[in-house]
Amino acid sequence: MSVAVEVGRRNGKSAAAFRTISEVASDLDVPSHVLRFWESKFGQVRPLKRGGGRRYYRPEDVELLRQIRRLLYDDGYTIKGVQKLLRDGGLRPGGTAPVVAVADKLSVSQRRALGEVLGELEDLRAYLRGG
Repeated sequence: MSVAVEVGRRNGKSAAAFRTISEVASDLDVPSHVLRFWESKFGQVRPLKRGGGRRYYRPEDVELLRQIRRLLYDDGYTIKGVQKLLRDGGLRPGGTAPVVAVADKLSVSQRRALGEVLGELEDLRAYLRGG
């Protein structure tokens, strides 16, 4: 059973139903103001707004917010890093961030150390090939 179906059954709505900001905030375990802030930072999140400014999130909005939350809270990305992933098409529904994007999170010293290791590995490969 998928997570979307489980969530839909828990609150009595189908997985395809629109969600209010409080439902999404509860589901993602973040305050409502964080979702409003993310809307201002990630233009791809566009809930429908009805009378009185009430927000209604589509299932695809909720999935995107779930990925944004995971990247920010679990994977350690910055807002700018997630914006870059979205801009470059690095986020896919149900997918994970591409491995290449992990380099964005490395410090200068970590990049330098990895560069040195890569150089050593290339030297070793050349040696093993007889070059």
